[in-house]
Amino acid sequence: MTGQPEFLPMSMEEAERLGIDRFDVVLVTGDAYVDHPSFGTALIGRVLVDAGYAVGVIAQPEWRGDTDFRRLGEPRLFFSVSAGNVDSMVNAFTPNLKRRHSDVYSPGGRLLRPDRATLVYTDRVHALFPKTPVVIGGIEASLRRFAHYDYWSDSVRQAILADAPADLLVFGMGERQVVAIADRLAAGEAAGTLTDIPGTAYRVDLKTWRSMDHTGYVVLPGYAEVKEDRYAYARAFALHYTEQDPLRGRRVAQPHPKTVVVQNPPAMPLSGDELDRIYELPYARRAHPSYTEPVPALEPVRFSVVSHRGCFGSCSFCALTHHQGRIVQSRSIDSIVREVERMAAMSEFAGVVQDVGGPTANMYGIHCGRWETAGTCPDRRCIDCPALDRSHEEQLRLLRRISEIPGVKRVFIASGIRYDLIPPEDREYLAGVCERHVSGHLKVAPEHVSKRVSACMGKPPREAFDAFRDRFEALQAGKQKRQYLVPYFMSGHPGCTIEDMVELAEYVRDTNLYTEQVQDFTPTPMSISTTIYHTGLDPFTLEEVYVPKGREKRVQRALMHYRDPENYALVCEGLRAAGREDLIGSAWRCLVPAKRGAAKRKGRTK
Repeated sequence: MTGQPEFLPMSMEEAERLGIDRFDVVLVTGDAYVDHPSFGTALIGRVLVDAGYAVGVIAQPEWRGDTDFRRLGEPRLFFSVSAGNVDSMVNAFTPNLKRRHSDVYSPGGRLLRPDRATLVYTDRVHALFPKTPVVIGGIEASLRRFAHYDYWSDSVRQAILADAPADLLVFGMGERQVVAIADRLAAGEAAGTLTDIPGTAYRVDLKTWRSMDHTGYVVLPGYAEVKEDRYAYARAFALHYTEQDPLRGRRVAQPHPKTVVVQNPPAMPLSGDELDRIYELPYARRAHPSYTEPVPALEPVRFSVVSHRGCFGSCSFCALTHHQGRIVQSRSIDSIVREVERMAAMSEFAGVVQDVGGPTANMYGIHCGRWETAGTCPDRRCIDCPALDRSHEEQLRLLRRISEIPGVKRVFIASGIRYDLIPPEDREYLAGVCERHVSGHLKVAPEHVSKRVSACMGKPPREAFDAFRDRFEALQAGKQKRQYLVPYFMSGHPGCTIEDMVELAEYVRDTNLYTEQVQDFTPTPMSISTTIYHTGLDPFTLEEVYVPKGREKRVQRALMHYRDPENYALVCEGLRAAGREDLIGSAWRCLVPAKRGAAKRKGRTK
């Protein structure tokens, strides 16, 4: 296949118009096919086309039958299977385990994907095409590559490769891996021999494993052990967590009853030039024309730009360390400018760049001299390191350049910033961001104010947020139209007691902060916090950690929404459990009135 099509084909009729009689690779995804670089299928598909391969897409197939899976025929090289941009179980259920009624990654928000989509799709593909290699990837496969606690079944499940009939698993950002797999299969190598590609995991049968030399492998406690022993589970997590650096990581193996899953070291990060090439491929920034209903997930990001990858924040509840890694990889300013210029030429562009960022917007351009040669430090967090260059000059230059593009009226930062990365003496950055790149609200994520809970979360202490809030408020002086901080807070996190949530509720009361952005902690696979939630142990020290569960999680969340009359009973229950009946009554400092009727009247008058 030569050249990039307007859209990757989803039918043989489209393929024929492009001169394709057989695909090299077929991508099966749980999302609708949206040709935008924020959607993994579009990104991987266009990278493979750029490498010279014919690629087709089967989006959201009807898994109860065979027709959709047969639509594009048998590919010459392999099927690639992904659940989509989000873990299918996270996508299907709320933190309270209630099934969601819509799916923003589907046309019209309809529910079209199965639970545990990677397993379901892989089973069907393998049954229909047993001789064709199957490669699984995406966030669902990436973060389930070892035995893991599964919140939705409240059990420890096997590594996904122990259940899925796939030949390889691609973890992390998969561009290097999928091209290497395609190149080697095209050269005649068998899928079973592709055991040395960084950023992939594979299976070894038990007999072969027993006969192998295990020198150089980090062998984790096996599935049978981690399923029954919380200390073994915690130790296993700590072991594989420390091997997620591409330069110093070693192979990690975990025995299962019928196989051994082996993870190679992570793939090397892409260079700036490689990122530029990938993100400058001709994405249509539209859903495939076969859809008659809009895909809701597209509009919030349609005119956004990915400026970098990676995050060294090391928040305990985030699994980015296991997926994108801690090494920040930034695109060039010229490349991003060219991308925005193409966006500005689109008829639908209204002059607003919705976001310029990555996992954390103000990590763009930040770099450590050790990363290329030695990787990240094994004994410290980058976010705490005094040697890290925290200059934001590159990000400010980037934003200035984009703002000067004809047709661009506003450039926003919607992906949030790490306030603890902004040097106290750097007045230009915060003032510039607030003046030119924030509408009425600036999103930040302190998550909590309790010293103990913040430490468990891997977040900075309350004092850091207070200092930032003071700086932000000082910038509002004299403004005709002031701006507001929108802090993200979290309830129900490991280490958090009801007393801690009362402390946070009082903080919100005293600071009059807007609190709609409150998330109940969801234990997603392969994060530090999920390990603590399941085991009750800090995986690195094996010390006991308090874990709220069941009804207490509901009470904790209600305390953050104490102003909502619907939460009155739960808030009172929490305050009494904490011995804080003094916060129930009519005094100014009380969180709720003494009687429910008063709470309802108060709610109506607000």
